[in-house]
Amino acid sequence: MAKIRIKPIYIGAAIVLIVLFLPGYAKFMELRAKNLYLENEIKRLENENTALNKEKAQLEEDMDYVEKVARESMGVTREGEIPIKLEP
Repeated sequence: MAKIRIKPIYIGAAIVLIVLFLPGYAKFMELRAKNLYLENEIKRLENENTALNKEKAQLEEDMDYVEKVARESMGVTREGEIPIKLEP
């Protein structure tokens, strides 16, 4: 059987290449992960923006919806009504 001999110069060259390119590769992978996170965040914010625009349009056009929101969020009542709070 033939022995495989690795010359020390090849080992040295491999070590130099690893030392030179490993930090750059690690930074690339970090930036890639950050890019993926930011793309997902953009999609989430776009969806939230769409929902808020729909709610804004509904608040501008539908007075029944405005009344519902005012009653639920601020506890507004009509004249003559008695507010009742139920606590869990």
